[in-house]
Formats: sequence, structure tokens, C-alpha cells
Amino acid sequence: MLFWILVAVLTAVVAAVLLYPLLRGAKAAENSRAGEAAVYRDQLRELDRDLNGGLITPEEADYARAEIGRRLIAVSADEPGGAPKAARHHRFTEAFVLLLLPVLGLCLYLTTGRPDLPSQPLEARLENPGNDVAVLIAKAERHLAQNPDDGRGWDVLAPIYIRTMRVNDAQTAYRNAIRLLGPSPIRLDGLAETLMALSDGVVTEETRQVLEQSLKLEPDNPRARFYIALGMEQAGRPDDARQAFEALAKQSPADAPWLPLVNEHIAMNGGAPAGANPVTPGAGQAAPGNPTQQDVAAAENMSAGDRQQMIRGMVESLDAKLSQDPNNFEGWMRLIRSYAVLNDKDRATDALKRGLAAFPPAGEQGKQLLALAKELNIATEGQTE
Repeated sequence: MLFWILVAVLTAVVAAVLLYPLLRGAKAAENSRAGEAAVYRDQLRELDRDLNGGLITPEEADYARAEIGRRLIAVSADEPGGAPKAARHHRFTEAFVLLLLPVLGLCLYLTTGRPDLPSQPLEARLENPGNDVAVLIAKAERHLAQNPDDGRGWDVLAPIYIRTMRVNDAQTAYRNAIRLLGPSPIRLDGLAETLMALSDGVVTEETRQVLEQSLKLEPDNPRARFYIALGMEQAGRPDDARQAFEALAKQSPADAPWLPLVNEHIAMNGGAPAGANPVTPGAGQAAPGNPTQQDVAAAENMSAGDRQQMIRGMVESLDAKLSQDPNNFEGWMRLIRSYAVLNDKDRATDALKRGLAAFPPAGEQGKQLLALAKELNIATEGQTE
């Protein structure tokens, strides 16, 4: 009932706002006509005075009186039916505003709306949020606003902020959780990844310090060791980065999910991927884009610049092979990541576009390509359809 009362009040307010200019305009027009009629009547009286004073002849007075009378009749005359044109026009508009607009609005609501849907106040939704992530976050935020020293609450909310792309809020949540609950590898790694997201994937000095603190608590932490090695790579220290990646590869289990990515970075920095087998005569060639044993041996004697040129040549070779045979999902994954490591975001974006043409975003492999692009901070706008 309260809803319909509000609808009626709002309809009346809107109708009043729409009718006010019409009513004011009609009154102004009526006042204007009355003023013109008064002027013409004054002219008739003045004409009689001029005739009595001998200023004009009777013939001139008759002619002037006829002209003034015609104008007075034109101003005062009504249309057949008794209503002036403007008044009839305004009445039709007023009827449209008062009757048709509310009826049309009501019919539209009954057709497309849900008048039977019960109300859902914010308080009730916060008490029973169900699977609504936005309401869950709002409930947690309201709780933390009242209890800012609840470290457990900050600890739970921080990764949710990351998943919903609220990076600045995630940084605040991680810092509060560390301050209140103390540092742990999971919290420190989460803070480091948040700082990297804020710096477009760059391992800054602050990020490196956070990662080193995580390694003090867990020396074999693969995530922290990977990001520290990545920071060396970004700083232009390929030898140090290669050694760090190789050490991580040696400590990693053979089925570790991060091992393929580590091997790619080892190859990018001129090393041999962990578990690489020598190329024997008659054996098949290495997978497109992977360095052969001869490539690795040649890279060991190269300068940093020549090694980088060699790596770029290998990446371009992989690009050419994928252009001829695009049905190579692993190849697209390597190509996108390779261009990102080379800091060539334009080519990485182009590779993503071509990869999605071969493996549409709706499929599982297309989703993996998009997830990789987000991980590498590669733009995906317009490529998710």
C-alpha cells in the first residue's frame, strides 16, 4: 500500500510540474488579449474627442472607427463552440497530462514490472545475503566500520576485494590484517600481488621487501621466489633472474602447475628449461617457440644484447608458425606470455586477439587465454564476446 501511495504522490507532483507552464501561459495569453482590447477602446474614446473638437471630419472618423472596431472584434471574438483556440489546445494538453500519461505509465509497469515482488530493504538483505557477493561485501564492510580492529574480518575480505578488482581496498585490507594478526606468507604474498597490480605488474622496491619478508617466514615459498626472480628480470638482470628461476625449478615437483611458466622465463633469460632433453638425431623438433639444446649452448656465449635479440627472433618464429597453424593452444599461451615478458604489450594484445579467433572466449581454452591476459595486465576490452 505504501508503494502505491508513493506512486500517486509522485504522479501528482509530476503532473503539477508539467501543467504549471501551461496554466501560466494561458493566463498570460488571456491578460494580453484583455490589454489589447482596452487599448482599442481607449482609441475609440479618443476618436470621439477628436471628432467633437473638429480635428477630423465625420468621414475620417467613420473610417477610423471601422478599423479600430474590426481589430477589437478580432481580439475579443471566440471560435464557434465558445472557446478560444489557445484555451482548447491547453485543455487537450492538460487532459493528456492528467489522464493519459499516468495510465500509460501504469500499463507499462504492469507489463514489465513485478508488482507482486515483496520489498527487500537493505537491512533485510544484509541479514540474509545468500550468494550475493556485493551484499556480502557490504555486510562485511559495515561490520568492519563498527569493529575496525577485527583482523580476521580484514583477512577474509582482502582476497574478495582482489577477485572483485578493488585493488586499493585490497591493499588496505591486507595491511590491516598484517597489522592486527601479524605477517604470514599468505598475507604477505597477497599484499605483494596487490602492490604489483597497482604498479601494472612491476615488482617495485616495496614489493620486493614484502616478498623477502615472506621468504624469511617460508624459505621454500614458490610464489615469493617467482616474483623476486621476476623483479630481477624486469630490472635488466637476466643472469640473476635465470639463476633464481633455475633454483625455483630445481626445488619444484615435476608436476608443479607453475613449472611451465618458470621454464618459459628460464628460456627467456637464456637458460635451459628444467627437464629439457637433448635433441637426438631423427627425433622430432622441439615444440614451437622452445629453445633447442643448440640454442641454449649458443646463448651461453652471447652478450646480453645478442641473447635478447636471439630470444626475440625465437618469439617471432613462433608467431610466424602460429599464423600458419593457429590450432596450437599451448603455442598461443607461450606467445602471449613471451611478448609480455619482452614488454611488447601491443604485440601481446594482437597475439591475444588472434588466439581468441582460433579458440573463442566462450570455450575453456579461450577462457584460459583471457585469464592469462588479465594476469599479465594485457587489455581484454572488446575481446570477450
